[in-house]
Amino acid sequence: MTENPSLPRSFRLLVTGGGTGGHTYPALTAIRTLQARLAADGGTLDVLWIGTPHGLEARVAPAEGIPFTTVATGKIRRAANPLKMISPANVKDMARVPLGVAQARRIVSDFRPDVVLATGGYVAVPAGLAARMCKRPLVLHEQTVRLGLANRKLASSAARIAVSSESSLPLLPEAVRGSAVVTGNPVRPEVLSGHADKAVAALGLHGFDRRLPTLYVTGGAQGAQQINDVVRDALPWLLERANVVHQCGPANVEALRAGAAALPPGLADRYHLAGFVGPELPDVLALADVVVSRSGAGTLAELTALGKPAVFVPLASSAGNEQEHNARHLQDTGAAVALTGDVTADRLRDALGPLLTDPARRAGMAEAARAHGRPDAADRLVDVLLSAASG
Repeated sequence: MTENPSLPRSFRLLVTGGGTGGHTYPALTAIRTLQARLAADGGTLDVLWIGTPHGLEARVAPAEGIPFTTVATGKIRRAANPLKMISPANVKDMARVPLGVAQARRIVSDFRPDVVLATGGYVAVPAGLAARMCKRPLVLHEQTVRLGLANRKLASSAARIAVSSESSLPLLPEAVRGSAVVTGNPVRPEVLSGHADKAVAALGLHGFDRRLPTLYVTGGAQGAQQINDVVRDALPWLLERANVVHQCGPANVEALRAGAAALPPGLADRYHLAGFVGPELPDVLALADVVVSRSGAGTLAELTALGKPAVFVPLASSAGNEQEHNARHLQDTGAAVALTGDVTADRLRDALGPLLTDPARRAGMAEAARAHGRPDAADRLVDVLLSAASG
């Protein structure tokens, strides 16, 4: 982190981005970090968030006390065949973009931000274009290895492009590489401060055998049917080698609980099924020796910052297949295992076996994961915002 000897007394930040947690939480973490940095120096932050009415940001920003507004957006439905992209829905949505730009231009003109931070998602395009029209410095933040569609559209307008990984740099258009800086992907600070014993107490994991490694399985807030199915099929084998915390999604608890009812008591005591893991997540991550999950950018940022060995099951339908790119990027350096294509219980066992039975193998993968982690990413991004604002 670089020092800012003379921070501004007041700072105006306009944030745009959202739709998913991958775009929303890095923006929120950057806001919190900038707020704390300014407050420590006696300064104040005035912030406004432009998002979509139905995205995650529409709930998160107001809950955090952040002023929030919306503009019209157009979602491009991608297809392998370019002709199929000329669909009535795409044409209708494209027609909304000029309206969104006009709305965003009025907002930017009225708010007069010192800098605009765009973290991706369709809503970032009109706000990013409005920043250029109003001659306000634009900072893009890209969470994935390759620039997302919105950030690709805005790259030539940006004062700075903050990327999550060194490997992103050669993938940028040559004309904008000079404005790129590697910050990493901001990780919520609470995620980094968990305690394993608190997870045992909070979740009542008293049947766990602490001499065995603990496996944390998660499919995200809603759960992932694909992950749930292969874990269910491999469960007795897993529980002979590990304790398992399985976050399966609220709608899937009853079916999985029924399936686990036949487990012998000794194994059943080592299995904790949860629909959702909330405030105790940092403690569960601290307890986990190995993680099985999707490979969204936020998940990768958290697990590498913590140095957790992971087996990733990428979401095949993710935009631009970015989850598979993310997972393979870490697999190539020994920092994770990527399970792509047809994922079966046998393939999961083959991937997890060496990690659950060999502490040295786990330690090696943890070290490789930690080498990719950037726990100071939020501070680095704040440095970029302040630098862009000061020209």
